[in-house]
Amino acid sequence: MQLQFQTWPDVEAYLKTSDAIIIPIGSTEQHGPIGLIGTDALCAEIIARGVGEKVGALVAPTIAVGMAQHHLAFAGSITLRPSTLIAVIRDQIVSLARHGFRRFYFINGHGGNVATATAAFSEIYAETSLGTGAGNAQSVRCKLRNWWEADGIRAISRELFGGAEGSHATPSEVSLTWYGWPEAERHGALSPKIAPNGSFTDADDYRRAFPDGRIGSDPDLASKEAGKRLYDAAVASISEDYRRFAGG
Repeated sequence: MQLQFQTWPDVEAYLKTSDAIIIPIGSTEQHGPIGLIGTDALCAEIIARGVGEKVGALVAPTIAVGMAQHHLAFAGSITLRPSTLIAVIRDQIVSLARHGFRRFYFINGHGGNVATATAAFSEIYAETSLGTGAGNAQSVRCKLRNWWEADGIRAISRELFGGAEGSHATPSEVSLTWYGWPEAERHGALSPKIAPNGSFTDADDYRRAFPDGRIGSDPDLASKEAGKRLYDAAVASISEDYRRFAGG
């Protein structure tokens, strides 16, 4: 159940049975020559919708722009500052808490969001503990779950892609977007076939080290069939985790 497709009486009725909500969070950044710029947000969104359908939970609109400063040398990438993303997460939680939501389960599609989202949760808890929050701030519980850490995901990735999985513009995340949006499938000759690995600092350093945007991956191995396997595994695992969180 997507929040934006409900009416306010629908939400009031939902709150009589549950105070938990799922919030997908991702990023808008380059994913190599064949991966969609919205990959991280789309992966979080499709899994969140699947979990919401399976467990009967409300799913908030996706926070689609995250921490992506190191991708800014590639056209189309967008980033938020850490302080901005903290404010976005905080304001969304406090807004929903005013209505009676108390448990916020974030399904994350971008590793670069982890530190900032965790800091946002800490800020919210501090406001409650110190009594410095707005009048509608309530005691809440937050959790961040990375979809790629769900049970079974890494085993599937190893089986299908082995050492070509890499760490950015991976065939796993590209497969998941192709499963959800089949019209996005595209293939192309990538050189080198498997991208290099390494470290980077800022956006220009990233572009020098990884000219086509990939890190250690060969997304041309992606397929819709692989995407379905990954989707099914993620939804099954995260649904059980959500149930424990929402009822705990």
